Amino acid sequence: MRFGIFYEHQLPKPWNDGDEARLFHQALEQVVLADRLGYDYAWEVEHHFLEEYSHSSAPEVFLAACAALTKNIRVGHGIRQVIPNYNHPARTAEGLATLDIISNGRLDFGIGEGATRLELGGFGIPAKEKRAMALEAAEQIANMMVMDPYPGFEGKGFSFPCRNVVPKPVQKPHPPMWMACTNRDTIKIAASIGVGALAFSFVNPEEARNWAEIYYGIIKSDECVPIGHAVNANMAMVSNFSVHHDRAEAIRRGQEGFEFFGYAVNALVAHDAVPGRSTLFADFQKARGNRDEEIIAATKMAERNANGIGTPADIRDHIAAFRDAGVDQVIFLQQAGRNQHAHICQSLELFAAEVMGEFKAEVAEREASKAAELAPYLEAAMKRKRWMQPLADEDIPVVKASVQRAQINATS
Repeated sequence: MRFGIFYEHQLPKPWNDGDEARLFHQALEQVVLADRLGYDYAWEVEHHFLEEYSHSSAPEVFLAACAALTKNIRVGHGIRQVIPNYNHPARTAEGLATLDIISNGRLDFGIGEGATRLELGGFGIPAKEKRAMALEAAEQIANMMVMDPYPGFEGKGFSFPCRNVVPKPVQKPHPPMWMACTNRDTIKIAASIGVGALAFSFVNPEEARNWAEIYYGIIKSDECVPIGHAVNANMAMVSNFSVHHDRAEAIRRGQEGFEFFGYAVNALVAHDAVPGRSTLFADFQKARGNRDEEIIAATKMAERNANGIGTPADIRDHIAAFRDAGVDQVIFLQQAGRNQHAHICQSLELFAAEVMGEFKAEVAEREASKAAELAPYLEAAMKRKRWMQPLADEDIPVVKASVQRAQINATS
């Protein structure tokens, strides 16, 4: 089992001077700590204009800082908004390759499209076309990172001439590709295009087992036609996370932040928004009701069913259930709502000290067995891929020099 940490950079109001800077720098400290403790991944989302919920609008900057400050932990776009209106595919390919170089080959590349009107409307993206636009762009980003030169493309979402997109990534053929998934339908899409599934929905182990069976069933079938130059057959599930030897204290430290995360995900889609006048956390507090009753209910739930918030024993059972369901990685949502930096660090340390080791000990054998089982299926999938044909040297178009500049040089 692999373990990751996940960042939205949530900042509930009221805001004070220095709060945003403190949030980012504390997150960097947490990633450095996670690297030292042996966590496998640090994932960073990309969102725009989502006040209070996500201040992570430039993940490439944050991840570059993470890469520079760490040695072993992988840095992941979880996800990068790949629709050309957000980020031109060539610029994404350049940024990914540069970050892969800076991190010495530790980058993972998750693709996403956005869901809220604040984001889609801000960049003029038709909601009904966003999925097709994202998949089209993602396939070409992979081609741009590999092909020398990239032959050019005429598509529905964007067009681009022949250019050699540099630099090229350290990892060959390119960093592992993933896709954000929130339901069974998107799990099916991720498997059908041969990318890892970043399951950003909070589901129980039984439902996770269903998702894993669907995902790997498609990976092994003729439905899998890769958009990248390699198949990344992996499933990661996000989990809330707060660990303490006292279960009630773990709940007091983490439950509110987790509830705010869930509330905000729905509210940003279902509620009207006034830019610059967000009341997201205040609305959440009103909707939450009696906190004492909530904590009591959450304590009873934790006693019945480990859910990522609780004692080390609770979390051990929680992780084991996901492992047995066929999940490859659990990603901990530890920075949510008003969860405190000190408590996050303490949870990371306690989990690493008392739980992580027994699961990490299984990784090599489990991954080797899985690789052997999937090898013939992945080979067959790559044979089904629709490859972009490279240009012969004589067919590479010449980019003409500026006539005006040539005339100036001739008369000088």
